Formats: sequence, C-alpha cells, structure tokens
Amino acid sequence: MKLFRRAHRRAPSYGPDSTDPVLLTAIAAGEAEALEILHRRHAPWLRARLNYRCSDPDQVDAALQETFLAVWKNAGSFTPRPGDTDAGAWLWTIAIRQLISQLRRRANRWISDIEAEPYETIGDASAEDTVLLNIEHGPLGAALHTLSPELRAAIQATVLDGLTVKEAAQILQIPEGTVKTRVMRAKARLREALTS
Repeated sequence: MKLFRRAHRRAPSYGPDSTDPVLLTAIAAGEAEALEILHRRHAPWLRARLNYRCSDPDQVDAALQETFLAVWKNAGSFTPRPGDTDAGAWLWTIAIRQLISQLRRRANRWISDIEAEPYETIGDASAEDTVLLNIEHGPLGAALHTLSPELRAAIQATVLDGLTVKEAAQILQIPEGTVKTRVMRAKARLREALTS
C-alpha cells in the first residue's frame, strides 16, 4: 500500500507591500506572517462594515475572528481575475457569511433554565438586525426563495450584503452588466410576487 503526503507549497516572497493575491498564496503555503499582514490591511474596514450590520460588538468580533480563520484554511481557493490585486470582495463575502452564522447560532441557542440565568438587557436590536430577520422569515424571504439561484445571488450580493456592482461581479465571477441585468430582473419578479 502506498502512502501519499500532500506536497508542501512553496511560499512566494512577500512583504507589507505585497498584493492580496501574493499574500493569499503565501497563506495557503502556511505563512502566518502573511495572514497578519492581510489582517492588518483588511480587518479595520471589515469591522466597520460588520458594525453597520450588527450592533453587538462581541458578535462582530467573533465573526471577524472566524473570517480570518476561514482565510487561513481556504486561502488556496482564492482565484483572482487577471490584474486583480485586491481580495476585498472575497473577504467581505466570507465576513458577512460568518456574521450571519454567528447571529443564527445566537438565535438558535437552547435556553435550559430561565430562572437560573435571567436575561440581561443589552440594548435594542439594530434596525438592520430587525430588517434582516424580517427578510429571512417574512414575505420577502419567501419571495426571494422563488427566484432562480442566479437572480437570488445577484440580489443578495448587491442589496442584502451591500456590495457594489463591481464587487458582486468579482464574487459571482460574471460581468458587471450581467449583475445589473439580474438585479433588475430580480427586483421586477420580487415586486410581482409581493404585490400579487
């Protein structure tokens, strides 16, 4: 019986001025310092955007930590477009998904004994948290699920995740014009579903 070992990738030379794709290649090769550089570069703006989505700083911190853990594990899956030197859209997609996972975990926690640990009021839910909850469980959520996967992905990226058309095009790996067309078609179908 033959045993196989995964070949160790050779890390490219990198530094603080390296492009994101170079850093991600180094991270995929196991270079923790490259992850630190990427973290210093992107964590501040990711935190700021996540704070717009969630009013709980602990949830934002957990989502940000999980984001960079996912980057560490999956850096090899990043495939930049030719000439693309920034991984911001890719990182944002990971971060928003991690935040949603954090919020779902919190919402689905089992409450074993209310008497033993009474709830502490920590503030009202942010307007965005309320909107996202209503989208997921309200008529709009049901209407979203009737869309084709292509239309749903375009509307989620641009409207729900707040990405620009350019960022959405990078993530979905389609031209910007196609993103705009899909968003227009999705909005028209949602309008029909919600008014009929």
